[in-house]
Order: sequence, then C-alpha cells, then structure tokens
Amino acid sequence: MPIDFHTHILPGIDDGSRNVEMSLRMLAAQREQQVDEIVATPHFYAQKDSVEEFLLRRQRSYEKLKTAMEENGFDQKLYLAAEVYYFQGIGSAGMIPKLCVEGTQTLLLEMPFAQWDSAIYADVEKLVRHQKLKVVLAHIERYYEFQKKKEIWDAVMELPLYRQMNAGVFLKKRHKAFQLAKEATTIILGSDCHNMDTRHPNLAEGRIVLVKKFGEAFLQKTDRLTREVLQ
Repeated sequence: MPIDFHTHILPGIDDGSRNVEMSLRMLAAQREQQVDEIVATPHFYAQKDSVEEFLLRRQRSYEKLKTAMEENGFDQKLYLAAEVYYFQGIGSAGMIPKLCVEGTQTLLLEMPFAQWDSAIYADVEKLVRHQKLKVVLAHIERYYEFQKKKEIWDAVMELPLYRQMNAGVFLKKRHKAFQLAKEATTIILGSDCHNMDTRHPNLAEGRIVLVKKFGEAFLQKTDRLTREVLQ
C-alpha cells in the first residue's frame, strides 16, 4: 500500500487542515486512494516556535484527530513528523533530531526558496554527515527555478540524502518534474496536501502518471525507499 510521506493533515496547527472535520475529509480522500499510512508533517519554523512548544501543539492536534478517527471508523496509521524550514546553523542545532519522524532519524527539510550558497550546503552536509540524519529534501521541484547557479544545487544533490517530490507536479509541470525524477533515479512521493480544495490529497493521481512514464518498477523503488526511511 502507498505511503503519503508529506501532508498537512493535522488540524489547526499550520496552514493545512483548519479543523478536525477537514482532516477527516482529507483522510476519507486518502482512504479512497488506498493510502493507509500517512506522515503528518506540519510546518516548523525556528524563528517562530520553540521545539518544545511545537511538539506540545502537535501532540494536542494529533490526539484530537486520533479521537475523531476512532469515533468515525478511520484506521489509517499516522506518523508524527515535521516539515522543518531551513535556518542558518541548522546543521549544528542539537534539537533537530526531536523533529524527525517519531522513532526514526529521518528529517523532512524544507530548503530556502532562493539561490543556495556554500553556507546552506555546509549546513545540510552537517545534518547528513555529523548528525547522521536521513535527510529528505521536501518537494525538490519547487527550488529548482531559484538556482541560477547550479553548482551548489549539484553539490547538495550529490550528498547521501533523499529527494521528495509532490504528486501534483506530475499532473501539471510534467516535463521538468519528469527530468528531476529521472535524474534522482529514486524519489519519495508525497501529496503535500493542505485542504480539500486547492491542495487536496492526490497521491493516487501522481502515481498513475509515474507508472505510465517510468513503469511499475520505478514506483516499486519509490515505495521501498519510503518504507526504508520510516524504519
């Protein structure tokens, strides 16, 4: 069964689901697409929040949703995690492992929407090599247009990390998305769903397009890799 690795399905914690009712609708859409495992990745911004406060708010949101899931017969498995936005010095920040997918050393990292530089590269390298984290770069397709100078992009992509792409990009900006997926050879797939309107759960749609383009073996590799980073 597919795993949605990137979602904003927890209620009332970020710019994703506004309330429990919306979260249940999103879960219903996921269930229709046979998505039984979902990684909840609310945004974390170090400039706005402390790790302790964030984890407390995330737990409260999760408990509300979990109760509603049980009352309404939803049995999907939720993994608690975060989408951590890059900040200067993140590579040496001791609290970062607390934001990994619970029970793992896997971190979903949102990179700057600007030209990357050597300091950004150094931070990501420290996360990978010094903190020994499995770093998953969130929606890599969204940064590419900002990288006018590709040297740092290339250097980051050569690090032993993982690349996540949003299912929706394969439904719209296909050419560039296919190119990035092909260069990566293996990706992690997520819907990055936020609501039921403009950014709804669409993992199944993206998977269909990927199979048509690259074949079933590509998708099987994606599923194996996703499960690997959750272990």
